[in-house]
Formats: sequence, C-alpha cells, structure tokens
Amino acid sequence: MNKSTLPANTISALLVASCLFSANASTQPKDAGAATVAESPRGASAPSASPQGMPRYRFENFTTANGLPDNHVYSVLVDGDRIWAGTDNGLSLYENGKWKTYTTKDGLAHRAVLSLALDKRTGDVWAGTMAGLSRISGGRIDTYTQLNSGLSNDVVYGVSVEGENVWVATAAGACRLNLHTGQWSLYNERNTPMNEIWVYGVSAASDKVYYAVWGSGLLELNQKTGRWDKYDDPDGENEMVLFKDQGLIHEITTSVSYVDSVAWVATYFGDSRYDGRYWHNFLTKDSGLPSNFTNVVKGVDANRAWFGTDKGLAYYDGTNWAVYRPSLATGKPEMTVRDAQGKVTTVPVTTAPSHHYILGIDFQGSDIWVATAHGLSHGIHER
Repeated sequence: MNKSTLPANTISALLVASCLFSANASTQPKDAGAATVAESPRGASAPSASPQGMPRYRFENFTTANGLPDNHVYSVLVDGDRIWAGTDNGLSLYENGKWKTYTTKDGLAHRAVLSLALDKRTGDVWAGTMAGLSRISGGRIDTYTQLNSGLSNDVVYGVSVEGENVWVATAAGACRLNLHTGQWSLYNERNTPMNEIWVYGVSAASDKVYYAVWGSGLLELNQKTGRWDKYDDPDGENEMVLFKDQGLIHEITTSVSYVDSVAWVATYFGDSRYDGRYWHNFLTKDSGLPSNFTNVVKGVDANRAWFGTDKGLAYYDGTNWAVYRPSLATGKPEMTVRDAQGKVTTVPVTTAPSHHYILGIDFQGSDIWVATAHGLSHGIHER
C-alpha cells in the first residue's frame, strides 16, 4: 500500500486513530457510570439476536476522578484479580479496590503505555511504550531500548508472550526476545514479506505468530517450518471491496487476535476472520459493526470476537451482533442488536462503556474490561 495514494482526509484519520491520538476531554460524552451490555464473552452463542440471547453487562467506569492518572487509556490487561491499564500518563495497577501508578520515575520506559502482555509462567507484565519495552517483575522494572538491547524500534505498538518468547511489534519492524538465551531476532522488509515496517499488532501461539502490518496486511510465521506467509487485500489499493471473502479486507491492518486456530484481523476499513483456509470479512453495510474503522479485535474462540471501533464496542457471536456505547448523539447509554437478516433492535440500558472510541479489550472470566479514549470500563456480567 502506497501511503501517497490515500486521500488526505484518510491519512488524517489514520494518524488520529494511531496510538498518538490526543482526545479532547471537553468533547467527550460524560461518564455513564455503571452499565449494561451483553452476556459474558464466554457465554453460549445466541441462536437469534433477541435481547435475551445476547450478553449483558453492568458497566463501571474509571477516570481520573477514580484514581486513573490519565483518561486516555490505550491498553488493558487482566492479571487474575488485578487489572493493568496503560494510559497516556503511566501504567496503573488496580488491586483491592485501589489504583497504583508506575511512571518513568519508577523505571518505566515512557509515560505513554501503548500495549500490555502477561507472561503466565512467571507473572511478569510486559509494557510497550512510546520509548521502549518495559518488564515489570516482582515490583522491579527493567527497560529495553534500541540502545541497550536488540529492540527494533523504541515505539512499541504491540507485545505478545508465547512460552519463552516475547514477540514485539514496533514502528520499524518486528522482533522477538528469547528469554532463555537472551537473544533478539529482528524481522523487517529484508527477511520477511512485509513491504511497510510499521507493525501495529502481534498475536503469538506455539504453532503460529501473526503480525498486523500497516500497509502490508497480515504476516504469518509458521513456528515449525520457520516460513513466512503474507496475506494481502485482493483488491490491492482499491478502497472498494471488489472481491469480498476472497482474502484480507484491507492492507491497513491494526490488530490481530489468534485463538483456536483462527486469526481475527482488524483494519481501518473493516474486519476479517481467517481459519487457515477460508476468509470471512465484515463491513458496516453487511454486519453489525458500528464502524469499519477498527482499532482492536479480541477473539473469544473460533466463532466469537469483540471489536473496538471509533464508534463503539461490538460483539459477534458467529451469527448476530451487539453494540455497546454512549450514544454518538446524546452520550446516553445505548445498546443495539442485529440479527443475521439485518434486523436491528434497540435494547434499553442504563450504563455503557465510558466512551465510544475503543482502544483495548480483555476478559476477566465472564466480565470484560475496555480501554477507551476517555476512561477504563469494567463490564460486569449480568444474567
């Protein structure tokens, strides 16, 4: 994808949507307080898009008024009973009803924390920032940069831990840190099929590793063979979808989530599901997505996923859709459900995520945590 072929307004939108965005708090809808959204992300798939069939939550929202160091929340990570929030002014830990914030004074690489990952073997937390990669281990913070390690770039958009490997997505290529040997491996246009090197996201498993690369589509590494594959939009640079479900929906990929041998892919022009053989794409015109402009995707399993867009949080159960957000017009809590036939039903709710611009998603049992442009939201599952 040649950036110069994009319209000026598209380029501006992409820059705003990047982790460099700056939300104006005075223009944000007011916090909705505790909210209601759909059944647990791990609940049974709904056979129809009835309010009873889709998940519901009561949302509790956190802002600077509740202890966050900043309302701009880029990422969220569930760590058992603890919650980590990557904000524009530090890394915050929510534990036992209280917030504690780590800053550069504590050793954090940068105050803006763009991505988070948990090493389930050790309990270490990895934080990707605007100026390096930090590891939080037992209260100690160690930081990796281009100057003291093999990190490919200090702007870290994504991080994923798989076994003894830490896979990293940066503004200038991808890399891997082997925790056993301490060795770094770099991946860029010289040794992978990527054309652009602006890597937005990564999702790693023991069999495959996927990278979302801005302008280069989706990269897949087969861990057994060491072979790289690249998945492109069959329409090329055409922003019209000419070949739906024939491949990746668009080259401008922003996030990837690999679960149960299925890759869920987010782009700024729609979303895709890839099972290793077949593609299925989603657009606002033929799905329940509130917007094609998707910042993050989080798969539940092979059939269900959550999408964070610039116009709300969306849940797909394999057939039907539900959207949770403050109304774009009034700021009041709003939930809609769309069935396979395209029928949309409005569901009365009293709470919603703290903002419609969604940047991060994670699950805590049957609850959901959502990072937004104006606060962090906890969706408490209700039956």
